[in-house]
Amino acid sequence: MLISKRVQGMYPSQTLSLVELAAKFKEKGYNIISLAVGEPDFTTPPNIIEAACRAMKEGKTHYTPPSGIKELREAIAEKYRNENGVNVEANNVIVTPAKLAIFNTLSAFVDPGDEVLIPDPGWVSYREMVRFARGKPVSVRLDEEKDWRLDINDLVSKVDYKTKVLIINSPSNPTGAVLTREDLKAIRDIVLDFDLILISDEIYEKIVFEGEHISPGIFEDLLMNTIIVNGFSKGWAMTGWRIGYLIAPNRYIPELEKVQQHTISCAPSMAQYAALEALKTRSYVDEMVKEFRRRRDYVYERLSKMPGIKVKKPKATFYIFPRYEFDIPSKNLAEDLMIKEKVAVTPGFAFGNYGEGHLRISFATSMENLKEGLDKLERYLESL
Repeated sequence: MLISKRVQGMYPSQTLSLVELAAKFKEKGYNIISLAVGEPDFTTPPNIIEAACRAMKEGKTHYTPPSGIKELREAIAEKYRNENGVNVEANNVIVTPAKLAIFNTLSAFVDPGDEVLIPDPGWVSYREMVRFARGKPVSVRLDEEKDWRLDINDLVSKVDYKTKVLIINSPSNPTGAVLTREDLKAIRDIVLDFDLILISDEIYEKIVFEGEHISPGIFEDLLMNTIIVNGFSKGWAMTGWRIGYLIAPNRYIPELEKVQQHTISCAPSMAQYAALEALKTRSYVDEMVKEFRRRRDYVYERLSKMPGIKVKKPKATFYIFPRYEFDIPSKNLAEDLMIKEKVAVTPGFAFGNYGEGHLRISFATSMENLKEGLDKLERYLESL
């Protein structure tokens, strides 16, 4: 076996595995209702597409500086100063796909054996990225009874001399929870007391229904230990563009830029000009969030009435994370649902130990699909 041990130790993404399984069923002629994929079903706004086309026609199809074009970095910094209250400048920004931003940050900071605290339930890739960096992922419980807020007592109990990084994700995938200012103050104290690196994944910041998104970067002292990760995939329906960014203190930028130089070199040039246009496009985001809210309310109402289901209404994102009361592993239940009803959902175990016994349902699809998919899910649950 020539494959490295670190790759052998990684698990495939359960979300993407379900997408592949659904594609196989479609090839056989089955109509699959997917409630699993984490991307908006909207098309990127025309003005953003036109900005990319215009850039290509103007010959902007070459390498850019590794950190990204200056005007985009300036616009991102301005956005964070004005919208988020975070005091940063263009030289604090590196433009890169958001997923790669997390991967590169972990690569830059984690040595073999270092512990990285990750939210549980939490995004499927955190754990595998930490493992690839030869670190040790350590779960921190999100409290279901407190609307999936971070369990601060559990967080404190998990910190020791090996702990180097804490990852937070607000709004949260898969729970749809939003951290409060009180939560962030407690996190600030822990990060500063133990001199940790904080990675704040803010990719869903635009899709908030109740409460507000608050970046930990509002705390000036915490900002010196914080890497903010964000992007354009969710808020502007730009998943295929693979464009995002990280914001970091000046002392870390040269090291993070080295990783960028030796991986992607730079983000796609035309996607950078599209992202620059996206930052000027507000009405589209508002309309998309309005529609997601409508779908959220419908899905929550339907699930609340289904047998064997307990569910909390998500405050943000386009996911809902119901608990089921059947004695079946989530992986088996999701696969059985796919086989019998041709409906794809993501099993909760994929998001960590505290995700078992749940299903992640994405409402980033049409109302027609949601109605049909939930009808089939209800029929399946009744059969159990």
